[in-house]
Amino acid sequence: MLEGGLPLGAITEMTGAECSGRSAVALSFVSRLTCSGRVCAWIDVCDALSPESAAGVGADLSRLLWVRCGVSPRGAQPSTEYKFSLREKYLVPPPGKHGVHGGGCGGHPRGEVKGLSEAVSGLLRPEVLAPRCAEPLPRRKLEPKHFEPGQQRFPEKMAQRSAVEKPWARIKQALRTADLLLQTGGFSAIVLDLAGIAPEFVSRVEASIWFRYRAAAERTQASVLLLTQYPCARSSGELLLRFRPGIARCNETTLFTGMECALEVERRRFAQTPSNVIPLRKPPQSVNAAHWKNQTTWAGTR
Repeated sequence: MLEGGLPLGAITEMTGAECSGRSAVALSFVSRLTCSGRVCAWIDVCDALSPESAAGVGADLSRLLWVRCGVSPRGAQPSTEYKFSLREKYLVPPPGKHGVHGGGCGGHPRGEVKGLSEAVSGLLRPEVLAPRCAEPLPRRKLEPKHFEPGQQRFPEKMAQRSAVEKPWARIKQALRTADLLLQTGGFSAIVLDLAGIAPEFVSRVEASIWFRYRAAAERTQASVLLLTQYPCARSSGELLLRFRPGIARCNETTLFTGMECALEVERRRFAQTPSNVIPLRKPPQSVNAAHWKNQTTWAGTR
């Protein structure tokens, strides 16, 4: 359909929804290059690449550079010491004191509920609002806070802001990595996987970045594959492949046997323009759409 495959020294956009076959086509292209002795790079923004799937299609993992953006260190989990201390402090009944309100029946009812809202809120998730219990609210005198030169004044707002800007941090890291790999050279194909990022974030990337990638790819003769949900390279992309949503194949009533995918060539920059000269013979018609089917392992040969 492409009359020779994906272009060299240019940007190829593969857009489409989830489970539409973008990663499968990109892995097939990378596997052919690595098996021929070339080196490729896969910039994984959302940490969605499966090395088992790459090895299953025949890719040489020793010639594939896998860059994982925004991956937290393994074993890093929030501490629960504070929650256990609150439980032992407020939710575990203290031993009774003789001679107080009836001889060993505990303290005053107002004192029993003191600190209960803090204990219950510590046992819940952070996104759950802290419940308000029936306890007296003491009057607290607001004291002026003094901040050092290097101290953050609003840590809660800074934490919320970092949570919102988390995809931006991964996108910036991926763009810097792709720029570094293109400037260094030596890679036959560089896959920039932005398929898991929402289109409203990817579309805000400046057009000058894609133009710089296009110039660097043309100089190093590297194939840049851009996996997104919506086209964003604009005029810097040479080839745009639109993947249609996959359709599940169920040859039997209760058995999933595979997927049926389809793609369409939406734009080609260097396609032959039609002329006013009418040839005597009918010219060959180019195919702009392709369909293929994949099959699960458990389905067997049919």
